[in-house]
Amino acid sequence: MILQYVTMELEIFWIIHKGGFQMQRQKLQINRERLKNELEKFASYGQTKNNGVTRLSLSSEDISVRHYFCACCKELGMDIKVDDMGTIYATLLAGGTDKPPIVIGSHLDTVKNGGRFDGVLGVVAGLELVRTLVEHNILTAIPITIVNFTNEEGARFEPSMMASGVLSGRFDKTAMMKSTDRDGISFAEALHKSGFEGEVHNRLREATAFFELHIEQGPVLASEDLSIGVVDCVLGMVCYEIEVTGQSNHAGTTPMELRKDALFATNQLISVIREKVGVLDKGLVFTMGRMNVSPNIHTVIPNKVVFSFEARHKDPAILQLVEEIIQSLPVNTTEGCEVKIRKLWDRDTVWFDQEVCKLLEQSTKTLGYSYKTMVSGAGHDAQFLASFVPTAMIFVPSENGKSHCEEEFTSWDDCVKGVNVLLEAVLELNSK
Repeated sequence: MILQYVTMELEIFWIIHKGGFQMQRQKLQINRERLKNELEKFASYGQTKNNGVTRLSLSSEDISVRHYFCACCKELGMDIKVDDMGTIYATLLAGGTDKPPIVIGSHLDTVKNGGRFDGVLGVVAGLELVRTLVEHNILTAIPITIVNFTNEEGARFEPSMMASGVLSGRFDKTAMMKSTDRDGISFAEALHKSGFEGEVHNRLREATAFFELHIEQGPVLASEDLSIGVVDCVLGMVCYEIEVTGQSNHAGTTPMELRKDALFATNQLISVIREKVGVLDKGLVFTMGRMNVSPNIHTVIPNKVVFSFEARHKDPAILQLVEEIIQSLPVNTTEGCEVKIRKLWDRDTVWFDQEVCKLLEQSTKTLGYSYKTMVSGAGHDAQFLASFVPTAMIFVPSENGKSHCEEEFTSWDDCVKGVNVLLEAVLELNSK
């Protein structure tokens, strides 16, 4: 018995074979205009005057877009559940297997004056994928769940990736509930008021695979004119705080040779760090992103500088060399200033599931898209999910490498290609 569906975009045969279903596929494609229109609709929730988005976690804008997301899922006949951290799971039920769901998703919250694609693309991708299946009357063997993780950005409540961190056991729920925003409102208060405070038994506990489609938020794919990045890991990281203490005095009356200028000493330290760390490995990235100078008055010699140093690399041996350099900095500088070094935190490289990465790579090849395997320097919910379910990520290019800003943009064609790779991977998993 053969049920044949034929459209301009789709040719699928369902064959009953030895009591089961065997699927042969050719060029199943999503709807480009529908994806574009949906992304623009989601961007209207919290849209800024310069075509960006401000949709902080559990704000009125976030609550509104959550209701819209749920309405879209209900229209598709999906079952919706919410867990105790406010994470939403919408599931398209399936037939023919008792396998756990294929989970697709990311987050709907943004930073202040953020972009239209960060996070939301991964959620809308799930919607478009399910719409494509429903439109063509395709019943998958494995259930498909779309997930919206709460407070990924950490722009209102710290830390970032809060809900997935609790889900994976990385963060303590009690501590997270006490996190407050700038107005003193706790996460627990905001969650309760939002109407999206669900039950702990609704948490995701298992999955056949978890896919997160995300914009790259960097310049690599665009600079190499590639459409897809198959991400095999999230980089490990070390972060230090370095304090340099000198002595304040009058900027006009103190001779240069008699000064203990903390800022001059800091400049020399930064030069030494850059010289030594910069030659370790081409793939190493490092940043001094925060600096506080005291007393920060133009007529006073600085008596204290506190600055941050972070480095990211996939190889723990390289990061160990970085730490050795930082920890070997002199405790006293040639200017007579004192140096104190404090390690703030670190994280190990998170490697994604090799089989799921291979599946994404093969799906990209099947569709004929240009791609490369790559790493993620930024953190994502996927890195926490990887601790308990088979996980991988897909990147699509960010124009000029821009993200977390109103200028953030990914071409509609690249968005479509990313979702098509996702769809191909989901169908391939269902054919096994």
